[in-house]
Amino acid sequence: MKTTSRFKRGLSALAVGAALAAGSAPAAAQPAKPQYGGTLNIGMVYLTLAPLTWDPTDWAWKFQQDTGTFYEQLFAADLSKAQRNGGPHAFRADAWLPSDAIRGELAQSWEMKENPLRVEVKLRKGVMFPDKPGVMKSRELVAQDVVDTFERLDKSPKKVPTYFDHIEKVEAPDSHTVVFRMKEFNAEWDYRFGWGYFSGIVPREVVAAGAKDWKNANGTGPFMLTDYVQGNAVTLTKNPIYWDKEKIGGQEHKLPFVDKIVYRTIKDEATYLTALRTGKLDVLEGIRWSAVEELKKNAPALKWVRSLDNGGTFIALRVDTKPFDDIRVRRALNMAVNKQEIVKAYYNGNAELFAYPMHPDYKGYFEPLDKMPKAAQELFEYNPEKAKQLLAEAGFPKGFSFKVQVNANSPDHMDLLPLVAAYLERVGVKMEIQTMEYGAFLSAMTTKTHAAGYMMRNGHTNPTTSVRKSFVSKQTWNPSMWADPEFDKRMHAAYLERDESKRQLLIKLMTRDIVEKAPYIWLPTPYVSTAWWPWVQNYGGELRAGAERPGPIHARMWIDQAMKKKMGF
Repeated sequence: MKTTSRFKRGLSALAVGAALAAGSAPAAAQPAKPQYGGTLNIGMVYLTLAPLTWDPTDWAWKFQQDTGTFYEQLFAADLSKAQRNGGPHAFRADAWLPSDAIRGELAQSWEMKENPLRVEVKLRKGVMFPDKPGVMKSRELVAQDVVDTFERLDKSPKKVPTYFDHIEKVEAPDSHTVVFRMKEFNAEWDYRFGWGYFSGIVPREVVAAGAKDWKNANGTGPFMLTDYVQGNAVTLTKNPIYWDKEKIGGQEHKLPFVDKIVYRTIKDEATYLTALRTGKLDVLEGIRWSAVEELKKNAPALKWVRSLDNGGTFIALRVDTKPFDDIRVRRALNMAVNKQEIVKAYYNGNAELFAYPMHPDYKGYFEPLDKMPKAAQELFEYNPEKAKQLLAEAGFPKGFSFKVQVNANSPDHMDLLPLVAAYLERVGVKMEIQTMEYGAFLSAMTTKTHAAGYMMRNGHTNPTTSVRKSFVSKQTWNPSMWADPEFDKRMHAAYLERDESKRQLLIKLMTRDIVEKAPYIWLPTPYVSTAWWPWVQNYGGELRAGAERPGPIHARMWIDQAMKKKMGF
């Protein structure tokens, strides 16, 4: 009986998929108005990783991905400007919101003022924290909540160095006004606390109860965290007193649309691909190129978006250890790896040779490889003979060996690293590969105890942070341990520059410099895809409405229940 049911369901999905491809399926037409109810099962970009923390003061990069449906921020992406709405923006960058695509979330309005330099933020009135038995009674969000959240972050021993150095003080002159007094201008002022990785507003009652315990979590967002099973799922239930609305067809509708969202944690790639194909996942946000054709064949009704990954893949070489303190060694290892062949043979053409540390989407900041100096270009040209020559000049005519650590939860890296090792072995350099579970892998880097080689994917973030976090002295996300006082000064000057066109030039020159000095073995950047079933409406493959934060996107999605039933799910 079960086999017959699955067979019929499969035939139904295939039939609807064919009709969708022909462009004539009435079921594919977007409803005139949203539908309420149902549960969305979502495999997020990093579905192999369980939440790292529930407390922003742990300064975990994934905080907003896991908590962004209940902890809101001052600012968020203006999703009315998404491409699916006829706008210019894809909203897939990991932490970059174009200046014309930022809206107030908890902030009603804001203004930068001079003498003294400050930003004055007016909060929305009537935004409520829901009742949380044993933690807090329902009450209104006030300015002191913002001040308290900032001060906890600023005092955290885990704080990213220099992150808030531009801020002198944060004050609440009245219950709905917050003033950020600044020591100096910083080009990232709105990102650093307004819509950044750690800036969800956490009420004092949650802190008193214990912000690290998921059972105490409570914010002003569209959903409430109601269940968490480590390594399995995060369950979020509709907040009945949520304040925001979505305008569709000229009419405003109360958010959120679905009753429940479940964020699945699935470590095995085959398992999460099967979950999508069989409809157990409604959306899967990060699909390797190698799985796309098979999914399109077996689940033709799926809708797709393809984009260049918003993170760079590389092997960091610790420049504070020998032999990687020698630029000749670092450049040699780059020349020893056939990166063009990796693009063609390993990725089957589904990658770009050069797209890190600056992303091609960063218009005005990105400089194509063919426009860069020869010293940068030759690091992407396969030249094992010159690699051997440089190694000999550096005192390693017979090569050497070194340890490389890699994240066991990354299928792509686990497959790619042995290929890179094989290239290096041809010039006498041997790798000792150490696989690590993500928690230990990340801890090794943040505590600076990681090996001389460290393979990782690091998000671009935004044009300035991509350079700052990776190559400014003593930064948390600086796995090569790069430390150059002159480079640090140039970075500071870029942040002070208010003219974006001038800032773009500064960042281009710094990018050239760091690429040429090769603190990493630079590797190609792959394309990735997002897929979703057509019953998921008001969605076009957007991934982030802030720094790794999909919450506002997911809150605006609804389920066409009739279509889902017709497709046999």
